[in-house]
Amino acid sequence: MERLRPVWERGIRWLVLGWGVLAGAAVVGMIAVTVVDVVMRSLFRHPLTGAYDLVKVQGLLAIACGLPYTTAVKGHIAVEFVFQKLSRRSRVVVDTLCRLAGIALWLVMAWQMVVYAESARRSGEVTLTLQLPVYPIIYAMAVSCVLVVPVKLYHLFHPGKAMIKP
Repeated sequence: MERLRPVWERGIRWLVLGWGVLAGAAVVGMIAVTVVDVVMRSLFRHPLTGAYDLVKVQGLLAIACGLPYTTAVKGHIAVEFVFQKLSRRSRVVVDTLCRLAGIALWLVMAWQMVVYAESARRSGEVTLTLQLPVYPIIYAMAVSCVLVVPVKLYHLFHPGKAMIKP
């Protein structure tokens, strides 16, 4: 079992990095759509049809796909004023409880997003202008939540160590 851990950690790192690339691509896509829309409005007096839908979808993907990477590099904001006042043992207990609660929260969020995605798929929910189905984006958000869980587990067993160097 101990020999499988490095393989598992490497696999999670690759998934998190791949998801981070998708987040970056979504940001680049948002920029491209916005630039094209502005140029079309100024030169042709006609906006890019569906620009709002495309930017909204790409924004959701950028945020969702960026969550596992941000968690892996420990890029979230933390206010540790009270935490630092605790004894070492108390910090370990509080940190462990917070990580376990975080794992439970991310799993519940993933589960609820799958439920919501299925509901959106069955009802045929689409974006306003381009009529793109929204359920694949919600599923991507669920996958992101699931990917945060092994990152949190890594941090639970390797306290103080980032999974990925930024």
